[in-house]
Amino acid sequence: MKLTPWSRRKPPKMLIIGLDCAAPELVFDRWADQLPNLRGLARRGAYGDLMSSIPAITVPAWSSMLSSKDPGVLGIYGFRNRADYSYDKMTIATGAAVKEKRVWDYLGEAGKQVILMGVPQTYPVRPVNGHLVSCFLTPSAKSEYTFPHELRYEIERVLGGEEYDVDVRQFRTDDKDFLLRQIYAMNDKQFQVARYLMDSKPWDLFMLVDMGVDRVHHGMWKYHDDTHPKHDPDPRYRTAIRDYYVHLDRQVGTLLERIPPETVVMVVSDHGVKGMYGGICVNEWLRRHGYLTLLEDLPSEGLVQFEDVKVDWSKTQVWASGGYYARVFMNVAGREPQGVIPADQYEHFRDRLADALRSIPAPDGSDIGTRVFKPVDIYREVRNIAPDLIVYFGDLGWRSVGSMGHGDIYTLENDTGPDDANHAENGLVILADPRSRRRGERLAPAPQLMDVAPTVLEIMGLPIPADMQGTSIRR
Repeated sequence: MKLTPWSRRKPPKMLIIGLDCAAPELVFDRWADQLPNLRGLARRGAYGDLMSSIPAITVPAWSSMLSSKDPGVLGIYGFRNRADYSYDKMTIATGAAVKEKRVWDYLGEAGKQVILMGVPQTYPVRPVNGHLVSCFLTPSAKSEYTFPHELRYEIERVLGGEEYDVDVRQFRTDDKDFLLRQIYAMNDKQFQVARYLMDSKPWDLFMLVDMGVDRVHHGMWKYHDDTHPKHDPDPRYRTAIRDYYVHLDRQVGTLLERIPPETVVMVVSDHGVKGMYGGICVNEWLRRHGYLTLLEDLPSEGLVQFEDVKVDWSKTQVWASGGYYARVFMNVAGREPQGVIPADQYEHFRDRLADALRSIPAPDGSDIGTRVFKPVDIYREVRNIAPDLIVYFGDLGWRSVGSMGHGDIYTLENDTGPDDANHAENGLVILADPRSRRRGERLAPAPQLMDVAPTVLEIMGLPIPADMQGTSIRR
């Protein structure tokens, strides 16, 4: 572990405000004048883009950020991961899947007290040196969602008997008024509880992650983006995303007015946002190109989730999972139960498959700029069972659609419900440190999100573990 000159000073308190999916171009440029609290923090410190993990998705990005370990080292490649080499066993990556220490573990060991609210992959609840309110992976507030357990009763009193919202119930809905009511209610309750905890509990590190930005992006992007293929100019919703950012900025202000003047404030997002301009029906493409064979024809009408498709595994070479990116799996002899790709041809086959996936054009025949990654090339280590390939169709401008029965390899519909946005690779970071000389400095090149954890430890006066993959932004 390395000690730095900063760690010899008396460490300040630190407030981390996480904004899941917040976009740097909206916060720093387009709406900067309407977000005085975020703009003020940027002017008092350093700010800029923050490169996400691959994949650029909430799970595993936040855990990668807060452990300074890449997804391969974490062994987490998305919300759902293969549990073994069978064809159908998948597990949800809750906090139980995170085996590496995160910043609050190091701080707790050093006797520092933490308050955590909504940080992804903090459910199931584990003890911390302080207080914890778990994240959107929590089934509901009827589950065990706080540490200590008694904190839930304090939250009930603070909310006047209302139930705390760990997430919106359904963000993929056509009822946009219902969606917005949920998002605002969740945000208001979270910040009401945050103010209570900030005022009433001891803390050295206070970290809160707002999921509302992500939910409003996915639910409302077609109203905001006039270049979106499904753009809807409905005046009721055209400014819905901006309005939520403005509301959130005011909420941030209620925390800033409560902290001591020497407090270091960091604002971070795990990834950004871009319009979702279509979907590539990846398993349908694989079927049409001879990689995937079915035992029976698909129904003439209606979509079929891939889990319900009868696959002839003895004749199938490749299959995939859908989502904001594609996880592509190869059926390898000696690895999968009915593997057909000879192990000694694995790399050659994978290279040809990657080239073929990259070559999938737009409907008009143009190149959509697909990026394909081999886990071994992008991670320091590959633990658990990684996809053989990770695919960003159209550089995340196109969703990977895993279901079948669309009648084409292209679709404008999302098979899991209305969703207008995909993730962009760059999130944002603001670091406002009263002790630093940086004032309004835009960070270039952009740091990577694994740089956040060592930055936090350095600010808090702790040594940076040698196995962390990031470096402090303050250097």
